Amino acid sequence: MTIRYERDGDIAVLVADNPPLNTLGEQTRKGLSKGITRAIGEGAKAVVIYGDGRSWFAGADIREFGRPPVTPYLPDVCNQIEACPVPVIAAMHGTVLGGGLEIALACHYRVAVETAKMGMPEVNLGVIPGAGGTQRLPRLAGFAPAIEMITGGRSISASKALKLGIIDRIAEGNPKEIGLDYAASLLRDDQGPRPVSAMNTPQQVDFAAAKAKVKQTARGQLSPLVALDAIEASSRLSFAEGLAVERRLFHSSEETGQCKGMIHAFFAERQVSNLPELRGIMSREVSEIGVIGGGTMGAGIATAALLAGLRVTLIEITRDATEAAKARIGGNLSGALKRGKISEAQYDRIFAESLTLSTEYGDLSDTDLIIEAVFEDMAVKKQVFAQIEAIAKPSAILASNTSFLDINEIAASTGRARNVIGLHFFSPAHVMRLLEVIVGDETAPDVVATGFALGKRLNKIAVRSGVCDGFIGNRILSRYSTAADHMVLDGASPYQIDRVVEGFGLPMGPFAMADLAGLDIGQATRKRLAPTRDPRDRVPTYADTLCEKGHRGQKTGRGYYAYDGRARTENADVLPLIDAERERLGIKARTFDDDEILRRYMAAMVNEAARVVGEGIARRPLDVDVVLLMGYGFPRYHGGPLKWADMQGLSGILSDIQEFAKDDSYFWQPAPLLEQLVAQGRTFDDLNKEQSV
Repeated sequence: MTIRYERDGDIAVLVADNPPLNTLGEQTRKGLSKGITRAIGEGAKAVVIYGDGRSWFAGADIREFGRPPVTPYLPDVCNQIEACPVPVIAAMHGTVLGGGLEIALACHYRVAVETAKMGMPEVNLGVIPGAGGTQRLPRLAGFAPAIEMITGGRSISASKALKLGIIDRIAEGNPKEIGLDYAASLLRDDQGPRPVSAMNTPQQVDFAAAKAKVKQTARGQLSPLVALDAIEASSRLSFAEGLAVERRLFHSSEETGQCKGMIHAFFAERQVSNLPELRGIMSREVSEIGVIGGGTMGAGIATAALLAGLRVTLIEITRDATEAAKARIGGNLSGALKRGKISEAQYDRIFAESLTLSTEYGDLSDTDLIIEAVFEDMAVKKQVFAQIEAIAKPSAILASNTSFLDINEIAASTGRARNVIGLHFFSPAHVMRLLEVIVGDETAPDVVATGFALGKRLNKIAVRSGVCDGFIGNRILSRYSTAADHMVLDGASPYQIDRVVEGFGLPMGPFAMADLAGLDIGQATRKRLAPTRDPRDRVPTYADTLCEKGHRGQKTGRGYYAYDGRARTENADVLPLIDAERERLGIKARTFDDDEILRRYMAAMVNEAARVVGEGIARRPLDVDVVLLMGYGFPRYHGGPLKWADMQGLSGILSDIQEFAKDDSYFWQPAPLLEQLVAQGRTFDDLNKEQSV
């Protein structure tokens, strides 16, 4: 049953009973339509709609995504509710999202508990509200708030919704009680239906200015701008005409590649931790973790654990270092306090009861899981693991936060390889949601399950990775960064490449990103890999020269760019160094157009991602997509590099790689998996579907 029909005297009650989130699937829509018809037929004086369980209607049923629509359509249900000849009251709790909010806006009156959250997140799936949201919300809240809510896709609190006029009152009690109370008061006051569609449109706004602002924040995403067009229609057309425009724009947005990419991302994030190998495997109990190292990364990991309610013991070398770590954690928690993530009392309790700072490894003897977050050097990490192993209880899990290094080598240096795992957090660790769970050859299944369980508790999206240099994300990053380096040697400028990449939708180009990470990090990696480097590999040295001049990126104020706060300008020292290196190597610079830059950059990314999947480092293409989306800022509306490749056409990408190989056959070697898929006429998404069965 999805909608129960009840009576409370003269009031008809429609109860959403479609757990866990009361989504608006076909049966729910039919139940609402039949319920309204029955209430009218039975002579009810008012109708109350509420959700049983955890929530009001929390949006569309994701199982219907990509399928042909089935009647009754949601816009028709909303119009039927609004046309009801007696008052219809929405009594809301939990999440009121997307189509759920559109149902509420179609009701004549709205009441909610204080903890309810409301929003229209459709743009996050590449579409726009399609059941009257762009037409009704401006009439209630005004244009500026409606534009912010719909184009931003973020939720608001019930108190803010009340201030904006989206709801009529906040009440205490369960949703049935507050709905019936409100309905009774309306009947006592002889209040009839109050359709939002009959309300006047509010004061106008400057839509040209609004469009410029939305375009800037959308960063290449189309749906916020399409949503703004629909909102603007409500300012100049009748309600019925505005609905028609909204519906047309909704259907057009459904057909875009961006919608397909964002829906892929939505599902991939939910599938990525569903691993057949972990079915039936129980994770170990973790209530206290240890963190070795209190720098930016260690403090961030500790902060994430503390915010998740875990006890943390952090080890540093000296008392001064522990105080510095405490200050970093305090700064992180202060940010959470300002954002309302924790209360003053929780903040105080964390420092009083949950966080221990020490210089003694022995204080970790009862800890369930210990994460080292020290300098990225194998000898240093082995030394730390030897100290951990000497004091840790037999059941303790020993984890490394390494970004590149061999987990198998670290595990082999211990006497408990089955308990060793990699947990690669991304900086800042208390903010970034990606967690690569690195599984060594000897890592026990319940240790892997514990890594995923910890990720979930920390509100991370955990992705399984095998062992290789750089794992999934940094291995692929290294490859497309190398492609950018090669283009610079051959004639492109770092600034042109960054501009093209950022125009594609990535938050930073490779050279701006190098500045953020620190050019000394790249220099250290080049030195580490130098002994095993193939002589055919082309490795530029101008970045090392920049480091030697003290230009190490944002932390020194100069790198590829010169920095004044967050503002950046080109560093005048860079291009002469590049010219000098070209001259030394005998390279005659050529011009690159923007299209070729993007083709080379993306071909390198896709090709290496295909190798990562083909070698089993990532189990599925969607694992790669989630890593690049969550950890590297790949535009969500492209779905991830392998979803993007599918939509572009794999044969064209392979042809590009084969063409580029004519000049550099060492770097541009097609991935066997890519060649296989093209030969078979298949896609990366076909592999996802095969492995989800």
